Amino acid sequence: MKTSHSLKLPIYTLFLSLIISSTTYSQSGWNPELESDCKEAITEMKKDAPKLDTYFTKAYGYAIFPKITKAGLGIGGAGGKGLVYQGSSVTGESKLGQASFGLQAGGQQFSELIFFEDKAAYDRFTGGKFKFGAQASAVAISEGGAAVAPYQDGVAIFTHVKGGLMYEASIGGQKFTFDPVK
Repeated sequence: MKTSHSLKLPIYTLFLSLIISSTTYSQSGWNPELESDCKEAITEMKKDAPKLDTYFTKAYGYAIFPKITKAGLGIGGAGGKGLVYQGSSVTGESKLGQASFGLQAGGQQFSELIFFEDKAAYDRFTGGKFKFGAQASAVAISEGGAAVAPYQDGVAIFTHVKGGLMYEASIGGQKFTFDPVK
């Protein structure tokens, strides 16, 4: 008689673990292409939403995350790495982590751009432990879109889908870390 012992792990937990681990660990450490990826993401966003130029002109600073990978099936997660700017100078790197739960299935990649209206908002972000709750709203940039967002608590958030398909009615938040340029 042959006996078999198997680990019973729900498929969605396995799927989510693989996605989160690959996005988190593949993006750790210095990536020499990160600045180039950030500039490319900004160019793409400006092409689809020329009104972003006003934000770049008036904002105290901004953070750009060129590629955030998101996946979920009931429970979801996302991760990415970006750069933080004050004016046109890079002041540091930032990592984004996101967790969510609710009705969701699929995966996608997107870029995220966060403008800081003033020094106080910039200082809160660069303080190292900044997060957005479920109530934070972002404007999705689409080709030919208007892309106008009011500042909320000193920040304006824009996203630009790069690819994938995600069905979602979930609650979650984003958490950021900041490492200054040395």
